[in-house]
Amino acid sequence: MAQVEKMIPVKKLVWALAVAGVFGAAGGALAMRNAKLTPVAQTSAEAPTEGATTSAPTSNGDTQVAAVATPLANAAAPAANFTPPPAGMPDFAQIAAAQGPAVVNISVSGTVKTRASRTPQIDPDDPFYEFFRRFGVPGMPGGPNGGGPGEGGSREVRGQGSGFIVSADGVILTNAHVVQDAQEVVVKLTDRREYRAKVLGSDKSTDVAVLKIEARNLPTVRMGATKDLRVGEWVLAIGSPFGFENSVSAGVISAKGRSLGPDESRVPFLQTDVAINPGNSGGPLFNARGEVVGINSQIYSASGGYQGLSFAIPVEVANKVRQQIEKGGKVQHAKLGVMVQEVNQGFADSFKLDRPEGALVANVEADGPAAKAGLRSGDVILGFKGQRIVASGDLPALVDQSLPGDKVDIEIWRGGKRETITATLGDANEKGARLAKGGDADADHARLGLALRPLQPEERRQLGTRDGLLIQEVGEGSAAARAGVRPGDVLLAVNGTPVQSLDQVRSAVKGAEKSVALLVQRGGDKIFVPVRIG
Repeated sequence: MAQVEKMIPVKKLVWALAVAGVFGAAGGALAMRNAKLTPVAQTSAEAPTEGATTSAPTSNGDTQVAAVATPLANAAAPAANFTPPPAGMPDFAQIAAAQGPAVVNISVSGTVKTRASRTPQIDPDDPFYEFFRRFGVPGMPGGPNGGGPGEGGSREVRGQGSGFIVSADGVILTNAHVVQDAQEVVVKLTDRREYRAKVLGSDKSTDVAVLKIEARNLPTVRMGATKDLRVGEWVLAIGSPFGFENSVSAGVISAKGRSLGPDESRVPFLQTDVAINPGNSGGPLFNARGEVVGINSQIYSASGGYQGLSFAIPVEVANKVRQQIEKGGKVQHAKLGVMVQEVNQGFADSFKLDRPEGALVANVEADGPAAKAGLRSGDVILGFKGQRIVASGDLPALVDQSLPGDKVDIEIWRGGKRETITATLGDANEKGARLAKGGDADADHARLGLALRPLQPEERRQLGTRDGLLIQEVGEGSAAARAGVRPGDVLLAVNGTPVQSLDQVRSAVKGAEKSVALLVQRGGDKIFVPVRIG
């Protein structure tokens, strides 16, 4: 095997060995650090043998030697002679040994109702299986030209996941999707004991479930926190990918506070590059101190397998769900009652913000907590309970950390200045703060490329609005067209100012330099569209 070597003066080498304790373990660690931190050269097959050194004269007469990384004296000793990892590296082996016994395998089974089959009885591995599953077979019930859907039936489903023990009397945390529709849940410990588990409760919106097995004196994990967790820190996952129990994988925190869309908006996910595969769901994510900081939940994949992007539910979210389930059997979520969307550079220019950050209020629920507090469409939420809102996805996660009935201070940007309002949060039931799907967009209506007309009284009654102009046409290639404005949309406001006439539109747009923010109603939704005009 080729050796890695670095030429250094003899005097320096002797001094380094003396400081390191000559042939002690620290000397080996020093050599490893030098190899990592300085450029090295790859030698040919004629490199010295292990433990040997080579010498060469230098221009100033000092003899130089090639410092070769040699095995430590105890490298061939039994595993019982533990060698600590290099400085700065977490001891993954120790974490796995200490925390692994508290990680469990979860097997579920149940039956689900099905429609009449549209798929012929062929092997799922057959190349045509997916085609028939998607499109059916002519003449079959539910297929093309085939009578109608049949009566259907039921089929048995089985699945596997992971979980971890949080109390010695058998309370276990896992993902809600692991136990969804399960009629029997079996928990298997590392010592091969198996228990039937009871689902104490689950919360679909955060994907957290709490199980209970009848056992005592069980090993438990140590719970940590994500507050001080930094991007780039080492983390370790233990679980049962594809049924391979107690598998260990490691990586780093890639990002914090990830929002994965409206349906997942209550969870500020931890993004990692830890290898997570089917079966890892519900397992713990440990920090370098061996504390649980998350529940492995999802992967981002085009293939169905691990592709370098995995997501974990922060432990604080899981603990909140657990406490509520253990206390009352159900989970409450707070609600502000707004639809928000991202603030991009176009919106920042329109509302004269210093930078594109915050959550733009597109719609306010009638008689909801936000409406009662005086929040309006066009406000930009910059802070919530003293915490800064950078992206719109930050708001739903922060709201969900509160409880219904809590009074909160909300910092907003309105009319070019900061204001603070106080709101009393409501109960979300199953719906929280919503994220609007807005077009990414671009001052007189001619500059916008819009043909507008006032709404008729009947149209106002149908839409439930006093303000607004109907957008009859959108010029091809115009700024509004590039922004995603469509004929049939109703223009309600420009830069937060309600409009009822063409003159009001002209006036609102006239002073704009780079872009304007149009509030439009499309169907039952209201969204802001940034239109760049500069």
